[in-house]
Amino acid sequence: MLFNSFLESVVKIKHLSLSGETSHAKMSPPYRLELAEKMKEKAKTAKKAGVMALFYPNNEGETYLVLILRKTYKGVHSAQVGFPGGRYEDEDKDLMITAMRETREEIGVPEAMMTIIKTMSPLYIPPSNFIVHPYIGVSESTPNFVKQDEEVEAIIEVKLLDFLDEVNSINARVPTSFDVEVDVPAFKLNGHIVWGATAMMLGEIKDLLKQVL
Repeated sequence: MLFNSFLESVVKIKHLSLSGETSHAKMSPPYRLELAEKMKEKAKTAKKAGVMALFYPNNEGETYLVLILRKTYKGVHSAQVGFPGGRYEDEDKDLMITAMRETREEIGVPEAMMTIIKTMSPLYIPPSNFIVHPYIGVSESTPNFVKQDEEVEAIIEVKLLDFLDEVNSINARVPTSFDVEVDVPAFKLNGHIVWGATAMMLGEIKDLLKQVL
């Protein structure tokens, strides 16, 4: 889809209601509810994070979404695909600022290039005890991505039409932070399996976009 057409249509999502848990549930790992229940007390003091679903035109004017592959490290989200974004810092005015600042730090897109279109439903992530606040943003010009080598293994540019294509909504067997493999709903994007919290947030974004595109 050409970005000009996308831009004309995507502004309509400002007036749409969020589907929240209904969309999240479709892409939720099977063990998530049980884990969230166990973490109920801890969740009251969960850390906060802001992440960005940034849409932009490539050099040919086609609409793309940027994701990142995280570095391999000793942590629950090691080597997973996610959105650019990260932890709320005291100097951040709000979580939207967090998402924009972290996007600049991780993939080199300056805040001035980003326009926030919609605040999405927050999502609690039990393994890391974070509440993540996602935002849909657009950059009207093609970004010059620069990855933060310390945290980002690769920048993944996903064509909008591939993201929306039902053939890329799959079930996959993945390793978890509990050293067991489970079958989960997922997206297959650019050869990467995207599951867990990122897939749940993408699911809500997809459900929203399909109402206007």
